[in-house]
Amino acid sequence: MEDRLDVAGNQSSDTSVRTLSRLVRQFYAKARGDPLLGPVFEGAVTDWEPHLDRVAAFWATAALGVPAYRGNPMAAHRKHALTPAMFDRWLLIWGETADEIFMPDAAEPLKTRAAIIAESLKLGLFFDPQDAPQRTE
Repeated sequence: MEDRLDVAGNQSSDTSVRTLSRLVRQFYAKARGDPLLGPVFEGAVTDWEPHLDRVAAFWATAALGVPAYRGNPMAAHRKHALTPAMFDRWLLIWGETADEIFMPDAAEPLKTRAAIIAESLKLGLFFDPQDAPQRTE
């Protein structure tokens, strides 16, 4: 399906594999230059093209249900020294980039999905059940 662009030719109203790939590439172009995220990405990724293709496949699966991604995002993130603030920054840059590429009706579901994924990763990486309040009955 061809992407429908707004009058200025900048924003897509369709979420497709192609536009998700554009989102991933534009996001990483920004995130690599970010003072908080950039050093993590630069230390973690040695070959950018396969990484970008893999992340685009992840988003095609997460957002469109296309069976393109096989992997374990939790395991991939567990090997890095991440902080909750990094996920917040990731979401901010992801949201800004989605807003640049997509019309609001297409950007919002991608931002919502990203927030759910980030929360899931944060829980898996940082939640310790021993820190949770104990229920008293």
